Amino acid sequence: MPQLLLEIFSEEIPARMQQGAARDLERMVSDRLKAAGLTWDALTTYAGPRRLTLVIDGLPVATPDREEEVKGPRASAPEQALEGFLRKTGLTRDQLTERDGVLFAVLSSKGRATTDLVAETVDHVVRTFPWPKSMRWGSGTLRWVRPIKRILCIFDGKVVPFEIDGIPSDAITEGHRFMGSGQPLKVSDFVDYRAQLEKNFVLIDAADRKLRILEQAKAACAARGLALVDDDGLLDEVAGLAEWPTPILGDMDPQFLALPPEVVRLSMKVHQKYFAVRDPSKDGLAPNFLVVANVEATDGGKALAAGNSRVLSARLNDARFFWDEDQKVGFDAWNAKLSGVTFHAKLGTLAERVERIAALAREIAPLVGADADEAEMAARLSKADLLSGMVSEFPELQGIMGGYYARLAGHSDAVADAVRDHYKPQGPADTVPTAPVTVAVALADKLDTLVGFFAIDEKPTGSKDPFALRRAALGVIRLMLENGVRVSIERQSIHAGRRLMAQLLNSAEAHVSGRLDFLRSTGDLSDDGLLQQLTALSAKAAGLLGVQTVDQTPPVEWELQRSSGLMAFFADRLTVLLRDRGQRHDLVAAVFALGDDDLVRIVRRVEALAAFLATDDGANLLAGYKRASNILRAEEKKGPVPTGMVQTGLPNQPEPETVLAFAVGAARTAVEAALETEDFAAAMTALARLRAPVDRFFEDVLVNSDVPAERDNRLKLLGQVRDVMGRVADFGQIAG
Repeated sequence: MPQLLLEIFSEEIPARMQQGAARDLERMVSDRLKAAGLTWDALTTYAGPRRLTLVIDGLPVATPDREEEVKGPRASAPEQALEGFLRKTGLTRDQLTERDGVLFAVLSSKGRATTDLVAETVDHVVRTFPWPKSMRWGSGTLRWVRPIKRILCIFDGKVVPFEIDGIPSDAITEGHRFMGSGQPLKVSDFVDYRAQLEKNFVLIDAADRKLRILEQAKAACAARGLALVDDDGLLDEVAGLAEWPTPILGDMDPQFLALPPEVVRLSMKVHQKYFAVRDPSKDGLAPNFLVVANVEATDGGKALAAGNSRVLSARLNDARFFWDEDQKVGFDAWNAKLSGVTFHAKLGTLAERVERIAALAREIAPLVGADADEAEMAARLSKADLLSGMVSEFPELQGIMGGYYARLAGHSDAVADAVRDHYKPQGPADTVPTAPVTVAVALADKLDTLVGFFAIDEKPTGSKDPFALRRAALGVIRLMLENGVRVSIERQSIHAGRRLMAQLLNSAEAHVSGRLDFLRSTGDLSDDGLLQQLTALSAKAAGLLGVQTVDQTPPVEWELQRSSGLMAFFADRLTVLLRDRGQRHDLVAAVFALGDDDLVRIVRRVEALAAFLATDDGANLLAGYKRASNILRAEEKKGPVPTGMVQTGLPNQPEPETVLAFAVGAARTAVEAALETEDFAAAMTALARLRAPVDRFFEDVLVNSDVPAERDNRLKLLGQVRDVMGRVADFGQIAG
């Protein structure tokens, strides 16, 4: 079947936009073609520095004929309704059909030529393409990321004729800007298109460009006994900068290796898009770099390497200046400036935030096996490097530079490492710290962030999370799970909230007092307008604290209400994490419903519950639980359900009822013992023993007996079944 080939050729497309553009092109074209009823065998898109390409194989030459039945008014409807329906469908009354008193219209339409549809589709795509940033050029109205030069569009070997804002479609493309033939390339299909471009030094596939970079870069390094420092993010970027990428190995002044390796690598990557190089026989970096050029130089790249070396030296000289100057300043000066830096208008300064983190880190330290003094010291140093020259130049180095400066200032390795790593983990792929002091500070930092923004009601909404609270919560969860930390999140959150509220209270009181002193000194105390402003300020501060006036202590109810919202947020994040690991979200909800906030214990419960429900006993017992719960809920609607001790040995009592009563008692004892030692597998085993007695009870015993005493006793028994199972999880929240 025919093939469609589309290329939109423009000036340079920013590398960061290329892959998203390829996805958008695929989505927009495929959506319109599918809506027209077309199908195909394969659709592929490519993105590069100067072109977006789409190829579809197996596309029909025309859309299919269509027949659609449209429901109209009832046959007895007013004449106006019928006339409106006829105008809408373009039919006459005798062309309608009637079924069960309702009129229907059958609308038929002939298929359209695919070329017509393609022309309309390309026009729509070009005019509505969702570039993050776009521009208009010349005297036209068209907007694109960069000026469009050509549009190649071929279907079944022939040009699809159309024109967009003065740009006609054709079968012509262009090769490499510098190494190509300089002549237009006329192509017939995708195979010809790809082959001609490669002869003219253009690789259209980003995967091919990345492979060429890696192979040639590693070969260039190996020839000198060196190794490339892998960087997938940089590889993606440079693959979008060159149509014919050519790696060149260059040299740099070895004296720059005295700088921290992170500084050297970041200077190379951020400013110059260079790869770092290392010597496999030594620690650290080698005095080399690897640049990816867009040409094959006649001198083998010597001139390019020398020029790039000079540029890199200038960048590294700047970095060395910051490194030397920062060591002259030090932590005391930086920390003193933190009081002048606002963290958030409603949450105070960075200095106040550091005070909260330090107090919380000291409290958490013994719970994670860390030295409390070291945890507090690391927390007090943790944000200082934000005021350093190096971090001002390279924000990506926050924490990392603080760790270096702390070590140079004579602090212990544990403190320096905690300063360096306390932001971790910053994403799902980031490593999780294991050093106790680091864990204490990292938990304190993230909990303070979460508690603070929840306190001022700045929670994530939908896809918006401007303060990265989801990432912070996931960081807390991973720190606890991967280090086996047995800490109550709710308790620590309440403690963090109390410190925050105390700071806000003090700040509000100080501000109000200061303004009053100022008014007294100026003699304007009687100014009603200013007094009203002060009253409003005091009331606003009090409202934030959940009290009537700023001299009251925030009530425990406020703390619990705020922390409960945070607990639900943690439950949601834990659900996402465990779902990614293959666990069902309803099992997490069933365990969280017990009110436990020990994440390590929660995960163990979920894992044991999942294993139990995967067995026949678990699945059948879940069905029995739901049946018992349904009966009890129905009875609860009528009035109070009897509770208390289940009687055995009653006259004419069915054996299955007696057996279940004793089985529930034994299960309760076994479950409580297992939960006491956190042996959740044993707890599930104890529940599994209820499966047969529950099944037999429902098979042989009538719960709603006509004898009130029998009915009450059996309802008590079902309540005990629900209760003992509810000690392990809320089975009512489990699907199935």
